[in-house]
Formats: sequence, C-alpha cells, structure tokens
Amino acid sequence: MSSNGVQLRVRGKVQGVGFRPFVWQLAHQLQLTGDVCNDGEGVLVRVVGDGGDFIARLHQDCPPLAHIDNVDTLPFVWPALPEEFTIRHSAAGAMDTQIVPDAATCPACLAEMRDPRERRYRYPFINCTHCGPRFTIIRAMPYDRPATTMASFPLCLPCEMEYLDPADRRFHAQPVACPDCGPELEWHAGDAQSTREQALSAAVERLKNGGIVAVKGLGGFHLVCDAQNPQAVEKLRARKQRPAKPLAVMIPHAGSLPEPVQVLLHSPAAPIVLTPKAWLPPLPDAIAPGLDCVGVMLPANPLQHLLMMDCQRPLVMTSGNLSGRPPAIHNQQALDDLGDIADGFLLHNRDILQQMDDSVMDRDGAILRRARGFVPDAITLPAGFSNIPAMLCTGAEMKNTFCLVRGNQAVLSQHFGDLSDDGVDAQWRSALSVMQQIYAFQAERVVCDAHPGYHARQWAEEQALPIETVLHHHAHAAACLAENGWPLDGGDVIALTLDGIGMGENGALWGGECLRVNYLNCEHLGGLPAVALPGGDQAAMHPWRNLFAHCLAFVPDWQRYPETRAVQMQNWPLLATAMSRGINTPLASSCGRLFDAVACALGIVPEKQRYEGEAACRLEALAAQCAGVEHPVTLSVENLALFWQQWLNWRAEPCERAWAFHDALAKGLADFAAFHARRLSLTAVCFSGGVLHNRLLRARLRHYLSDFTLLFPHHLPAGDGAISFGQAVVAAARSCSQRT
Repeated sequence: MSSNGVQLRVRGKVQGVGFRPFVWQLAHQLQLTGDVCNDGEGVLVRVVGDGGDFIARLHQDCPPLAHIDNVDTLPFVWPALPEEFTIRHSAAGAMDTQIVPDAATCPACLAEMRDPRERRYRYPFINCTHCGPRFTIIRAMPYDRPATTMASFPLCLPCEMEYLDPADRRFHAQPVACPDCGPELEWHAGDAQSTREQALSAAVERLKNGGIVAVKGLGGFHLVCDAQNPQAVEKLRARKQRPAKPLAVMIPHAGSLPEPVQVLLHSPAAPIVLTPKAWLPPLPDAIAPGLDCVGVMLPANPLQHLLMMDCQRPLVMTSGNLSGRPPAIHNQQALDDLGDIADGFLLHNRDILQQMDDSVMDRDGAILRRARGFVPDAITLPAGFSNIPAMLCTGAEMKNTFCLVRGNQAVLSQHFGDLSDDGVDAQWRSALSVMQQIYAFQAERVVCDAHPGYHARQWAEEQALPIETVLHHHAHAAACLAENGWPLDGGDVIALTLDGIGMGENGALWGGECLRVNYLNCEHLGGLPAVALPGGDQAAMHPWRNLFAHCLAFVPDWQRYPETRAVQMQNWPLLATAMSRGINTPLASSCGRLFDAVACALGIVPEKQRYEGEAACRLEALAAQCAGVEHPVTLSVENLALFWQQWLNWRAEPCERAWAFHDALAKGLADFAAFHARRLSLTAVCFSGGVLHNRLLRARLRHYLSDFTLLFPHHLPAGDGAISFGQAVVAAARSCSQRT
C-alpha cells in the first residue's frame, strides 16, 4: 500500500514546553489532519499528505522554551484518514528526549498574577507551558502530571478545562494549578501558623522589621532578609556562621543596568549575575566584603515576585543551609536545620524532588555555576563523536557534577558542592538515581578522576562496572574544547589549566600547567614550579602557609620584608622543620596557591580564609582599582624568584601591586604557551580551571595571546563544575578510537 501521509519524529527539548498544542495550532492553521503525541523519544507527529511547509514552520515558530535537535521524516500509511487533527495520549518508549529545566515566570503569567480580575490574582504557584517548575518536580518520563509532585493536587474543573484545551497556553502544563486546587503557602514562626495570603503577609512584615525568613522555592530554600538593613545582614551572617562569603541580592528591577546584564537577568534561567557595585543602589559593605561585585538576580518564581512587590526593596537571597551543609529541600529538614537562623518559615506543600541552586554567571555571560535554568539541558558532542556507549562520569571532589553520556549527547547534572560532606553525598546519590531512572540510563562503564582519594572515585570503585580514569587537567582542557565545538579530529591545541590542585601524571599535584592536548592525549609541557603545601590541605585554608612556602623557595632574605609579617607571627620554624623533612608538605604547581601567597603579602586576607577563593577574589577586586598602570614586574613561569624579587622591592600602592601580579602572571603564562605553540606549529590555545573565573586574568591572557585562536569556557564553568563533562568527552574519544 502506498503512503498517504508522513510521520515526523521530533527530538530535542520538546516535552513540557507547550510543543503539542503548538503543533495542534499550527496544523489547524495549515488545515492539516492527523495527530501528535509525546513518547519516550520526543514528539511524534503524523499528518495526511506531505505536510507542505509544516516542518519549516516547526522550526520557525518553535515555542520559547523548546529546542528542536532534529526532525526525522518517514512515509506513513493511514489505514483510515482522520477528519481532524488531534492530540493523542502520551506513550512510553525508549528515552531519547530532553527534560526541560525550571523556567522563570513568563510575562503572561506575571501579568495575570497582578490582575485583580483574574482567578490566579496573587497566586504564588501560577505557571503555564512557558514557565514554572519542570525538572525539580519530575519523577519519571514521559513528562505528565501523574509522574510529577503535582499528582497529589487533583485539578479543579476550570483548571482541567484549560489543561485539556489545545488552544490554551496551559494545555498539558503539568504543574497547572490555582488557589482552589493547587499548592498553598504556610507560615511557621514559633507557635504561630497561618496559610495562603496571611502567610505571605506575615513573612513580608517580618522582613520589613529586620527579620530573617526561610523561604521555600523551586529547588530548595533561601534565607532572606532586607539587603539594605545592615543590622539584618549582620544578624544573618552571625546566625549562619558566614562571616565574609558574598551574599546574593534580589533586586526589584534591572532598569538601570547595562542592556547585556538585563538580558541575562530577564532570561528564562533568571541567574545570579555578578555585577559591579557601582552599577547598583547602595548596599551595606557586609553584602560582599572586600569585593567590587555583587551577585544580583531578579525574582525567578511567582512567590519571589510577590515578596518583591510587597517589600519593594532589595532582598538578600542566600542558600538555606547550615554552614557546610547542602541546602534544605524538605519542610521538616528546613525547620530542623534552620531553626536557629530564621525568625520564620514561608513554606508550601509542593514537594521538591531535585535540589537545584541558582545558576551564577559573570556579566559577560560566562557561567560560573550551572544549575537552575540550564540543567538538565543536553549537550550535543562535537563532530566526530557518535554511537558512544552509555557512560557515567562522576566528576571532581568539590563543585561536583556528574555527567551521563550516550550516543552523541551528554547530560550534565546540577552543581552539588563538596562530596566529602555526607549531606551533599546523599543528595548526589539521590539525584543520580533519579536522573538514571528518568533517562532509562544503564551505564556500561564508569569514568572518574585519577585521584584515589576522591569520594566520586571511591563510589565508582564500588560499582560492578568497568572503570576508566581521566587526569583532572586533561578533563579540564577537554571540557573547554568540546564546549567550543572542537571536532574529534581537530588535532592538538595548547592548554593552560590553572586551578588549586588536581592529580597529574605519576601522582604529581598540578595546578598551573601548560599542556599539549587533544581528546585522546595529554602531554605535560611544563608550568609553574612545584612549591610545598605546608600542612597539606591546611595550605588551602591559610594563605600565610603558601607565602611562607614561596619565601623559602624563592626569597632567601624573606624576613627583612614587611610583606612577610603574617608569616613571622606564626610558629614558622616548626613548619620549616616539617618542610625540610617532607612531613605533610607535598609539592604542587598550584596557581591558586600563588594567588593566596600574593594576597597574604598584601595583607588583604585574614589568617584563615573564610570561604574558598576569598584571597583570590579580594586580590582581583583590589587589582581592578588600578588596572592598566605601568609596572616593573615580570614573571617567568618556570622560575618565580625574579618575580618575587621585583615585586617585593617595588614600593607602590597595594592596588598597583595587585594589578602588576595579574598582568605579569598573564604575560608569563602567555609567553610560555606561545613558545610551545610556535615550537609545535599549533595555532589554538584553550583555557580552563577555576582560576580562569578571574576576569582580569582572562582579559590579559586574551591581550597577550591575540595572535592565536583562543578557546575559553563560556557555557560551562571553567572550574570543577565541568570536570565530569571533560571526563565524558575523553572517554567518548577513547571509545571512538577503539572502533577504528
């Protein structure tokens, strides 16, 4: 029998985004008959005839949250011609579709929530197919209401009518609800409790009076206070035991900010964007002590919009967790963990299945933390990668993510943090189980870091699966290459991988390396000299230890310099003895620890860092005050003695010396990379590692290496948040190589 129709298999981000009603409406516009349904592979469309310009219109008019990867077309035989175009029930099947990230409240829902004539007026859980929770509420695929945490909220008749109407923007919007049938707010403060609008009013009153409120969001809790009330901010810091780490601030609007920043803030991901303090209304110094930028965000969900509408002032929005613990996601967990911090709790009765932090971006759009709004978007691997077996990549120890790779796509998890924390490890395991279930993912092998002490490596060794290891800095470089679309057969590049520490060849500890890399191979060309880490892991917390190590290695007369005062106040002779005997003082070529040493010499950090990277962040902020000034300082990558001699003897303002260090380091690294690139006839240089989050250093590297093709991380973090993806592409390249 000859075909009398066509079948379209649409793959990509096409479920939970209003794609089926879009198809239904488009078919009616084009006067086509047939049907559409969701299944495990995406969306299946069948139409009578050849469809005309239907496929072109699919791409052209795609819904805002949807993304089409490809459309496969096959002839189709209708046993009986349909008289209209209909939407069929979802079908099960092999997983080959993408799950949609949570999305910020869309303009249509926001306008409806503000309109007293609407039945969802001031409803804090308003959503439609263009916005609202997705990944954080899903239990299984296909993405339908019974497979989400909304299953416990039966639809009222008006909501059901919207849900079933293909012409309505809430057609099959799985979280659809209203005040009559959906989730509702609860307020807890001591013995006082209230619900709905009274709960919101109680929270607003507490915030206006300088209180701290724990607010349940889409992927976890925030601790909230008035960002312009210094006493409230200091109280939050004291109770949370967070003395200096910067706090994110939710602002009422972004109208005074540059357009590129506004675009980022208004995007569906609604990230936190690092923004210069000078661009913002006055905020207490305690918001971001010693830094020149503040992480700002706009309201990302209806409840946050209502809080902002009623408070009309900037609000601190920091993660709702005890110091060193993962953010709470359950009501009772929040009440137990945050009882000594919050003055009240604004809760709701919709469960959170997946913990999800706010994503963080630099003002140029570079992602520093990839989470809400981006996860679990699939990443298509570069040209040449295909038919990759199912592999689970476990990532790094800190700023951990895991990655699932199969076929030619990878799915990178949300940010988890430090896996050495039992609570973080438990959330990691839970999220991995859910992700594997949702994607019907059965790993054939596990890929992990070469460091035997990493918890993710130890977990991998417990699995009854083959294990591959990837060097930490090879994964860094490979992630950057793949993000930039470097093809599998693209050849070698020079890589500068700059971070705190990672396992290198033969157990060496690397952190400031120049490599010759492709996806399969990693050749170490050199880098910063290896310097002792006095006290081992303690060196990452105490900048003075790193300054002392550099002094012993490169500054014979170090005690005569006032910059070493912080070292001289310690019991350094005892530490020197330990170093001479090699007791807990491993050698590491760490760029991060060099930043710590310089910051300590300038006296801009306390004896013990109060959060990871405090010294480097303060040093960058100080340098930005004098960016561009001339200086006499040079830095040779393989010998730091000349740098320290010039730098310590140059009597200049602290900001000038901070800038000189950034500029000299960038030039030294660039000269070293350029030398090897020319020696090896290579034209491209890629960059990765957490140190590359430093804006000044990135800018100076671009300046000094402008003759080369430069590949920087942008859509993935430069730091350890992309390690699992780098592991994935290295292991995938090995798999492709074994087939040829």
